[in-house]
Amino acid sequence: MPVRLRRTLLATALAGALAATSACGGETGDSAGSGKTTLVIKTFSQFGYEQLFAEYEASHPNISIEEENIGSLGDYLPKLQQWIATGEGAGDVVALEEGILSQFMANPQHFVNLFDHGAAELETNFLDWKWRQALTSDGNKLIGLGTDIGAQGMCYRTDLFAEAGLPTDRKAVGELWPTWEEYLATGERFLAADTGAHFFDSSNGIYQNILMQQGDHTYYDTSNNLVIDSNPAVRTAWDMTVDMVEAGLSANIEPWSPQWNAGFKNGTFATIPCPSWMLGTIEEQSGPENADKWDVARVPGDGAVRGGSFLAVPTQSEHQAEAAELVKFLTSPEGQIAAFKSKNNFPSSPQAIDDPAVQNFTNDYFNDAPVGKIFGESAKALQPVYLGPDNNPIGDRVSNALVAVEQDKLSPDEAWKKAVEDAKRLVN
Repeated sequence: MPVRLRRTLLATALAGALAATSACGGETGDSAGSGKTTLVIKTFSQFGYEQLFAEYEASHPNISIEEENIGSLGDYLPKLQQWIATGEGAGDVVALEEGILSQFMANPQHFVNLFDHGAAELETNFLDWKWRQALTSDGNKLIGLGTDIGAQGMCYRTDLFAEAGLPTDRKAVGELWPTWEEYLATGERFLAADTGAHFFDSSNGIYQNILMQQGDHTYYDTSNNLVIDSNPAVRTAWDMTVDMVEAGLSANIEPWSPQWNAGFKNGTFATIPCPSWMLGTIEEQSGPENADKWDVARVPGDGAVRGGSFLAVPTQSEHQAEAAELVKFLTSPEGQIAAFKSKNNFPSSPQAIDDPAVQNFTNDYFNDAPVGKIFGESAKALQPVYLGPDNNPIGDRVSNALVAVEQDKLSPDEAWKKAVEDAKRLVN
Protein backbone atom coordinates (compact mmCIF):
# COMPACT_ATOMS: atom_id res chain seq x y z
CA MET A 1 0.00 0.00 0.00
CA PRO A 2 1.44 3.41 -0.97
CA VAL A 3 2.60 5.57 1.97
CA ARG A 4 0.28 8.42 0.98
CA LEU A 5 -2.72 6.06 0.95
CA ARG A 6 -1.74 4.56 4.32
CA ARG A 7 -1.51 8.10 5.78
CA THR A 8 -4.90 9.03 4.32
CA LEU A 9 -6.56 5.94 5.78
CA LEU A 10 -4.90 6.50 9.17
CA ALA A 11 -6.10 10.12 9.27
CA THR A 12 -9.61 9.02 8.35
CA ALA A 13 -9.59 6.38 11.08
CA LEU A 14 -8.36 8.85 13.68
CA ALA A 15 -11.01 11.38 12.69
CA GLY A 16 -13.66 8.70 12.98
CA ALA A 17 -12.42 7.68 16.42
CA LEU A 18 -12.42 11.29 17.63
CA ALA A 19 -15.91 11.82 16.28
CA ALA A 20 -17.13 8.67 18.02
CA THR A 21 -15.56 9.80 21.30
CA SER A 22 -17.20 13.20 20.99
CA ALA A 23 -20.54 11.64 20.13
CA CYS A 24 -20.39 9.59 23.32
CA GLY A 25 -19.60 12.61 25.44
CA GLY A 26 -15.88 11.90 25.61
CA GLU A 27 -13.93 14.10 27.98
CA THR A 28 -16.04 17.15 27.19
CA GLY A 29 -19.33 15.72 28.45
CA ASP A 30 -21.03 17.20 25.36
CA SER A 31 -23.26 14.89 23.33
CA ALA A 32 -23.38 17.25 20.36
CA GLY A 33 -19.62 17.13 19.78
CA SER A 34 -19.30 20.91 20.02
CA GLY A 35 -16.10 20.75 22.04
CA LYS A 36 -17.85 22.33 25.03
CA THR A 37 -17.99 20.91 28.54
CA THR A 38 -21.61 20.37 29.53
CA LEU A 39 -22.34 20.87 33.21
CA VAL A 40 -25.56 19.33 34.50
CA ILE A 41 -27.12 20.98 37.56
CA LYS A 42 -29.96 19.27 39.43
CA THR A 43 -32.42 21.54 41.28
CA PHE A 44 -35.94 21.59 42.71
CA SER A 45 -38.55 24.34 42.98
CA GLN A 46 -37.30 27.69 41.59
CA PHE A 47 -33.72 28.88 42.00
CA GLY A 48 -33.96 31.80 39.56
CA TYR A 49 -30.77 30.94 37.66
CA GLU A 50 -31.89 31.25 34.04
CA GLN A 51 -30.26 34.63 33.41
CA LEU A 52 -27.19 33.68 35.42
CA PHE A 53 -26.70 30.59 33.27
CA ALA A 54 -26.82 32.71 30.14
CA GLU A 55 -24.27 35.15 31.59
CA TYR A 56 -21.92 32.36 32.62
CA GLU A 57 -22.07 30.66 29.24
CA ALA A 58 -21.38 34.00 27.54
CA SER A 59 -18.25 34.57 29.64
CA HIS A 60 -17.20 30.89 29.46
CA PRO A 61 -17.64 29.88 25.81
CA ASN A 62 -16.26 26.42 26.56
CA ILE A 63 -19.10 25.71 29.04
CA SER A 64 -22.70 24.66 28.38
CA ILE A 65 -25.14 24.38 31.29
CA GLU A 66 -28.13 22.06 31.48
CA GLU A 67 -30.53 22.42 34.40
CA GLU A 68 -32.68 19.44 35.31
CA ASN A 69 -35.38 20.78 37.61
CA ILE A 70 -37.68 18.55 39.65
CA GLY A 71 -40.69 20.49 40.88
CA SER A 72 -40.92 19.76 44.58
CA LEU A 73 -38.41 18.84 47.25
CA GLY A 74 -40.52 15.79 48.10
CA ASP A 75 -40.05 14.43 44.59
CA TYR A 76 -36.42 15.55 44.38
CA LEU A 77 -35.10 13.98 47.59
CA PRO A 78 -35.62 10.26 46.79
CA LYS A 79 -34.03 10.77 43.38
CA LEU A 80 -31.05 12.55 44.93
CA GLN A 81 -30.66 9.77 47.49
CA GLN A 82 -30.61 7.21 44.69
CA TRP A 83 -28.08 9.16 42.60
CA ILE A 84 -25.71 9.53 45.53
CA ALA A 85 -26.12 5.92 46.70
CA THR A 86 -25.53 4.41 43.25
CA GLY A 87 -22.76 6.83 42.28
CA GLU A 88 -24.42 7.90 39.06
CA GLY A 89 -27.09 10.27 37.80
CA ALA A 90 -26.34 13.28 40.03
CA GLY A 91 -24.68 15.29 37.28
CA ASP A 92 -22.16 17.96 38.20
CA VAL A 93 -23.97 20.21 40.69
CA VAL A 94 -26.80 19.33 43.07
CA ALA A 95 -28.99 21.49 45.29
CA LEU A 96 -29.18 20.52 48.98
CA GLU A 97 -32.05 22.03 50.96
CA GLU A 98 -31.23 22.83 54.60
CA GLY A 99 -33.69 20.25 55.93
CA ILE A 100 -31.97 17.41 54.06
CA LEU A 101 -28.40 18.72 54.32
CA SER A 102 -27.46 16.90 57.52
CA GLN A 103 -28.24 13.45 56.13
CA PHE A 104 -25.77 14.04 53.32
CA MET A 105 -23.25 15.66 55.67
CA ALA A 106 -23.09 12.26 57.39
CA ASN A 107 -21.29 10.94 54.29
CA PRO A 108 -19.17 13.85 53.07
CA GLN A 109 -17.03 11.55 50.94
CA HIS A 110 -19.75 11.70 48.28
CA PHE A 111 -19.06 15.40 47.69
CA VAL A 112 -16.10 17.43 46.49
CA ASN A 113 -14.30 19.44 49.16
CA LEU A 114 -14.79 22.99 47.95
CA PHE A 115 -11.76 24.06 49.99
CA ASP A 116 -9.76 22.31 47.26
CA HIS A 117 -11.19 24.81 44.78
CA GLY A 118 -10.51 28.08 46.55
CA ALA A 119 -13.69 28.32 48.64
CA ALA A 120 -11.88 29.22 51.89
CA GLU A 121 -11.43 32.80 50.71
CA LEU A 122 -15.20 33.14 50.26
CA GLU A 123 -16.20 32.64 53.92
CA THR A 124 -17.09 36.29 54.51
CA ASN A 125 -19.51 36.13 51.57
CA PHE A 126 -21.95 34.18 53.76
CA LEU A 127 -23.74 34.59 57.06
CA ASP A 128 -21.58 32.80 59.62
CA TRP A 129 -24.19 30.18 60.56
CA LYS A 130 -24.97 29.49 56.90
CA TRP A 131 -21.29 28.84 56.18
CA ARG A 132 -20.94 26.49 59.16
CA GLN A 133 -23.97 24.41 58.17
CA ALA A 134 -22.08 22.86 55.23
CA LEU A 135 -18.79 22.49 57.10
CA THR A 136 -17.80 19.09 58.53
CA SER A 137 -17.39 18.91 62.30
CA ASP A 138 -13.60 18.81 62.04
CA GLY A 139 -13.65 21.96 59.91
CA ASN A 140 -11.63 20.31 57.15
CA LYS A 141 -14.25 19.87 54.46
CA LEU A 142 -16.84 22.20 52.96
CA ILE A 143 -19.39 20.30 50.91
CA GLY A 144 -21.58 23.19 49.75
CA LEU A 145 -21.94 26.94 49.35
CA GLY A 146 -25.12 28.67 50.47
CA THR A 147 -27.73 29.99 48.07
CA ASP A 148 -30.76 31.53 49.80
CA ILE A 149 -32.30 31.57 53.24
CA GLY A 150 -36.04 31.33 53.75
CA ALA A 151 -36.37 34.64 55.60
CA GLN A 152 -39.92 34.94 56.86
CA GLY A 153 -42.75 37.40 56.50
CA MET A 154 -46.50 37.14 56.89
CA CYS A 155 -48.45 37.64 53.68
CA TYR A 156 -52.03 38.84 53.99
CA ARG A 157 -55.05 39.83 51.88
CA THR A 158 -55.71 43.55 52.25
CA ASP A 159 -59.24 43.23 50.86
CA LEU A 160 -60.21 40.60 53.42
CA PHE A 161 -58.62 42.59 56.24
CA ALA A 162 -60.57 45.67 55.19
CA GLU A 163 -63.80 43.66 55.06
CA ALA A 164 -63.10 42.42 58.59
CA GLY A 165 -62.48 45.94 59.89
CA LEU A 166 -58.76 45.32 60.46
CA PRO A 167 -56.00 47.73 59.39
CA THR A 168 -54.47 47.13 55.98
CA ASP A 169 -51.27 49.20 56.22
CA ARG A 170 -48.37 46.74 56.52
CA LYS A 171 -46.79 48.48 59.51
CA ALA A 172 -50.08 48.59 61.38
CA VAL A 173 -50.74 44.96 60.48
CA GLY A 174 -47.34 43.89 61.82
CA GLU A 175 -48.14 45.70 65.07
CA LEU A 176 -51.23 43.52 65.45
CA TRP A 177 -49.09 40.46 66.12
CA PRO A 178 -45.74 41.00 67.87
CA THR A 179 -46.31 37.52 69.35
CA TRP A 180 -48.06 34.37 68.16
CA GLU A 181 -50.59 34.73 70.97
CA GLU A 182 -51.58 38.09 69.50
CA TYR A 183 -51.67 36.58 66.02
CA LEU A 184 -54.23 34.10 67.38
CA ALA A 185 -56.22 36.94 68.96
CA THR A 186 -56.20 38.81 65.63
CA GLY A 187 -57.45 35.66 63.93
CA GLU A 188 -60.35 35.44 66.34
CA ARG A 189 -61.25 39.07 65.56
CA PHE A 190 -61.11 38.23 61.86
CA LEU A 191 -63.39 35.20 62.23
CA ALA A 192 -65.88 37.22 64.27
CA ALA A 193 -66.30 39.56 61.27
CA ASP A 194 -67.70 36.60 59.27
CA THR A 195 -66.05 37.34 55.91
CA GLY A 196 -66.45 33.72 54.83
CA ALA A 197 -62.67 33.21 54.76
CA HIS A 198 -60.43 31.44 57.25
CA PHE A 199 -57.49 33.21 58.86
CA PHE A 200 -54.73 30.94 57.50
CA ASP A 201 -54.35 28.05 55.10
CA SER A 202 -53.23 25.11 57.25
CA SER A 203 -51.41 24.22 60.43
CA ASN A 204 -48.21 23.25 58.62
CA GLY A 205 -46.74 26.68 57.94
CA ILE A 206 -47.79 28.06 61.32
CA TYR A 207 -46.22 25.17 63.21
CA GLN A 208 -42.95 25.36 61.24
CA ASN A 209 -42.63 29.08 61.90
CA ILE A 210 -43.23 28.81 65.63
CA LEU A 211 -40.90 25.81 65.93
CA MET A 212 -37.99 27.57 64.25
CA GLN A 213 -38.22 30.41 66.78
CA GLN A 214 -38.07 28.27 69.90
CA GLY A 215 -34.38 27.43 70.29
CA ASP A 216 -31.22 26.16 68.63
CA HIS A 217 -32.50 22.65 67.75
CA THR A 218 -35.75 20.83 67.01
CA TYR A 219 -36.19 17.04 66.73
CA TYR A 220 -32.50 16.23 67.29
CA ASP A 221 -29.93 17.68 69.63
CA THR A 222 -26.55 18.62 68.20
CA SER A 223 -25.25 15.10 68.95
CA ASN A 224 -28.02 13.69 66.71
CA ASN A 225 -30.02 12.19 69.56
CA LEU A 226 -33.77 12.16 68.91
CA VAL A 227 -35.37 14.59 71.39
CA ILE A 228 -38.81 15.17 69.87
CA ASP A 229 -40.58 14.32 73.14
CA SER A 230 -38.06 15.92 75.52
CA ASN A 231 -37.32 19.19 73.73
CA PRO A 232 -39.85 21.70 75.11
CA ALA A 233 -39.52 23.77 71.92
CA VAL A 234 -41.34 21.11 69.91
CA ARG A 235 -44.23 20.81 72.34
CA THR A 236 -44.52 24.60 72.64
CA ALA A 237 -44.91 24.91 68.85
CA TRP A 238 -47.37 22.01 68.82
CA ASP A 239 -49.56 23.40 71.60
CA MET A 240 -49.71 26.90 70.12
CA THR A 241 -50.65 25.50 66.71
CA VAL A 242 -53.34 23.27 68.21
CA ASP A 243 -54.78 26.30 70.02
CA MET A 244 -55.15 28.05 66.66
CA VAL A 245 -56.71 24.99 65.02
CA GLU A 246 -59.20 24.60 67.87
CA ALA A 247 -60.08 28.31 67.54
CA GLY A 248 -61.18 27.58 63.97
CA LEU A 249 -58.52 29.71 62.29
CA SER A 250 -57.31 27.06 59.82
CA ALA A 251 -58.81 26.45 56.40
CA ASN A 252 -57.39 22.92 56.66
CA ILE A 253 -56.07 22.88 53.10
CA GLU A 254 -53.07 20.70 52.32
CA PRO A 255 -50.14 22.84 51.10
CA TRP A 256 -49.28 22.46 47.40
CA SER A 257 -52.57 20.69 46.66
CA PRO A 258 -54.92 21.88 43.88
CA GLN A 259 -57.28 23.16 46.58
CA TRP A 260 -54.44 25.17 48.14
CA ASN A 261 -53.54 26.67 44.77
CA ALA A 262 -57.17 27.62 44.18
CA GLY A 263 -57.40 29.08 47.69
CA PHE A 264 -55.05 31.91 46.75
CA LYS A 265 -57.19 32.90 43.80
CA ASN A 266 -60.49 32.53 45.61
CA GLY A 267 -59.62 34.31 48.85
CA THR A 268 -60.13 31.19 50.95
CA PHE A 269 -57.65 32.37 53.61
CA ALA A 270 -56.51 35.80 54.71
CA THR A 271 -52.92 35.16 55.85
CA ILE A 272 -50.11 32.75 55.16
CA PRO A 273 -46.61 32.60 56.65
CA CYS A 274 -44.45 33.33 53.63
CA PRO A 275 -40.76 32.68 53.28
CA SER A 276 -39.36 35.04 50.67
CA TRP A 277 -39.30 32.29 48.06
CA MET A 278 -43.09 31.82 48.39
CA LEU A 279 -43.93 35.24 46.98
CA GLY A 280 -43.55 33.89 43.46
CA THR A 281 -45.91 31.01 44.25
CA ILE A 282 -48.54 33.36 45.70
CA GLU A 283 -48.38 35.62 42.66
CA GLU A 284 -48.57 32.69 40.25
CA GLN A 285 -51.53 31.04 41.97
CA SER A 286 -53.45 34.23 42.79
CA GLY A 287 -53.20 35.49 39.24
CA PRO A 288 -53.25 39.02 37.78
CA GLU A 289 -56.85 39.55 38.86
CA ASN A 290 -55.69 39.63 42.50
CA ALA A 291 -52.77 42.01 42.01
CA ASP A 292 -52.57 44.58 44.83
CA LYS A 293 -54.77 42.47 47.09
CA TRP A 294 -51.75 40.84 48.76
CA ASP A 295 -49.22 42.59 51.01
CA VAL A 296 -46.37 41.53 53.33
CA ALA A 297 -45.94 42.33 57.03
CA ARG A 298 -43.49 41.18 59.68
CA VAL A 299 -43.84 37.65 61.01
CA PRO A 300 -44.90 37.23 64.66
CA GLY A 301 -42.06 36.54 67.07
CA ASP A 302 -38.37 37.24 66.59
CA GLY A 303 -37.65 36.44 62.98
CA ALA A 304 -37.55 32.99 61.45
CA VAL A 305 -36.20 31.02 58.55
CA ARG A 306 -37.98 28.28 56.64
CA GLY A 307 -35.99 26.67 53.89
CA GLY A 308 -32.86 27.75 52.12
CA SER A 309 -30.37 25.69 50.17
CA PHE A 310 -26.79 24.97 49.16
CA LEU A 311 -25.05 23.94 45.95
CA ALA A 312 -22.64 21.00 46.08
CA VAL A 313 -20.49 19.07 43.60
CA PRO A 314 -20.84 15.26 43.78
CA THR A 315 -17.59 13.32 43.49
CA GLN A 316 -19.20 11.38 40.65
CA SER A 317 -18.97 14.50 38.49
CA GLU A 318 -16.47 14.17 35.65
CA HIS A 319 -15.93 17.94 35.64
CA GLN A 320 -15.34 18.77 39.27
CA ALA A 321 -13.14 21.84 38.78
CA GLU A 322 -15.52 23.40 36.26
CA ALA A 323 -18.54 22.56 38.43
CA ALA A 324 -16.92 24.14 41.49
CA GLU A 325 -16.32 27.36 39.55
CA LEU A 326 -19.98 27.44 38.51
CA VAL A 327 -21.06 26.94 42.13
CA LYS A 328 -18.86 29.84 43.24
CA PHE A 329 -20.38 32.07 40.54
CA LEU A 330 -24.01 31.21 41.33
CA THR A 331 -23.56 31.67 45.10
CA SER A 332 -21.55 34.88 44.88
CA PRO A 333 -23.17 38.02 46.33
CA GLU A 334 -23.91 39.17 42.78
CA GLY A 335 -25.41 35.78 41.91
CA GLN A 336 -27.60 35.82 45.00
CA ILE A 337 -28.84 39.32 44.20
CA ALA A 338 -29.81 38.19 40.69
CA ALA A 339 -31.67 35.14 42.06
CA PHE A 340 -33.52 37.37 44.53
CA LYS A 341 -34.62 39.72 41.78
CA SER A 342 -35.75 36.76 39.68
CA LYS A 343 -37.60 34.59 42.20
CA ASN A 344 -37.47 36.43 45.58
CA ASN A 345 -34.98 33.87 46.96
CA PHE A 346 -33.52 35.87 49.83
CA PRO A 347 -29.70 36.00 49.95
CA SER A 348 -27.50 34.29 52.54
CA SER A 349 -24.71 36.75 51.78
CA PRO A 350 -24.49 39.74 54.16
CA GLN A 351 -23.06 41.85 51.31
CA ALA A 352 -26.07 40.97 49.17
CA ILE A 353 -28.54 41.57 52.01
CA ASP A 354 -27.14 45.06 52.58
CA ASP A 355 -26.81 45.89 48.90
CA PRO A 356 -29.15 48.69 47.77
CA ALA A 357 -30.40 46.38 45.02
CA VAL A 358 -31.88 44.18 47.76
CA GLN A 359 -32.65 46.74 50.47
CA ASN A 360 -34.52 48.98 48.03
CA PHE A 361 -36.24 46.16 46.17
CA THR A 362 -40.03 46.36 46.12
CA ASN A 363 -42.59 43.89 44.79
CA ASP A 364 -45.27 45.55 42.72
CA TYR A 365 -47.64 42.58 42.98
CA PHE A 366 -47.65 42.96 46.77
CA ASN A 367 -48.63 46.64 46.81
CA ASP A 368 -45.01 47.65 46.23
CA ALA A 369 -44.04 46.08 49.54
CA PRO A 370 -40.38 46.77 50.44
CA VAL A 371 -39.65 43.06 50.61
CA GLY A 372 -35.88 43.61 50.70
CA LYS A 373 -36.18 45.49 54.00
CA ILE A 374 -38.91 43.24 55.46
CA PHE A 375 -37.08 40.00 54.83
CA GLY A 376 -33.72 41.55 55.64
CA GLU A 377 -34.90 42.47 59.13
CA SER A 378 -36.28 38.94 59.60
CA ALA A 379 -33.00 37.39 58.43
CA LYS A 380 -30.87 39.43 60.80
CA ALA A 381 -33.14 38.67 63.77
CA LEU A 382 -33.06 34.90 63.38
CA GLN A 383 -30.76 32.51 65.22
CA PRO A 384 -29.44 29.32 63.57
CA VAL A 385 -31.37 26.14 64.32
CA TYR A 386 -29.78 22.69 64.09
CA LEU A 387 -31.71 20.22 61.96
CA GLY A 388 -30.83 16.55 62.39
CA PRO A 389 -30.50 13.78 59.80
CA ASP A 390 -34.20 12.86 59.47
CA ASN A 391 -35.57 16.34 60.12
CA ASN A 392 -37.84 16.47 57.06
CA PRO A 393 -39.39 12.98 57.38
CA ILE A 394 -40.04 13.58 61.09
CA GLY A 395 -41.54 16.98 60.30
CA ASP A 396 -43.85 15.29 57.80
CA ARG A 397 -45.09 12.92 60.50
CA VAL A 398 -45.76 15.79 62.89
CA SER A 399 -47.58 17.67 60.14
CA ASN A 400 -49.70 14.60 59.38
CA ALA A 401 -50.63 14.37 63.05
CA LEU A 402 -51.68 18.02 63.07
CA VAL A 403 -53.82 17.38 59.98
CA ALA A 404 -55.54 14.57 61.91
CA VAL A 405 -56.40 17.14 64.60
CA GLU A 406 -57.67 19.60 61.99
CA GLN A 407 -59.89 16.91 60.51
CA ASP A 408 -61.19 15.76 63.93
CA LYS A 409 -59.75 12.29 63.36
CA LEU A 410 -57.60 12.38 66.51
CA SER A 411 -57.62 14.39 69.70
CA PRO A 412 -54.55 16.62 70.22
CA ASP A 413 -53.14 14.21 72.83
CA GLU A 414 -53.71 11.18 70.61
CA ALA A 415 -52.14 12.96 67.65
CA TRP A 416 -49.10 14.04 69.67
CA LYS A 417 -48.57 10.48 70.88
CA LYS A 418 -48.80 9.21 67.30
CA ALA A 419 -46.32 11.83 66.04
CA VAL A 420 -43.77 10.83 68.70
CA GLU A 421 -44.25 7.12 68.06
CA ASP A 422 -43.96 7.56 64.30
CA ALA A 423 -40.75 9.58 64.71
CA LYS A 424 -39.18 6.96 66.97
CA ARG A 425 -40.22 4.18 64.60
CA LEU A 426 -38.63 6.02 61.69
CA VAL A 427 -35.32 6.51 63.48
CA ASN A 428 -35.16 3.02 65.00
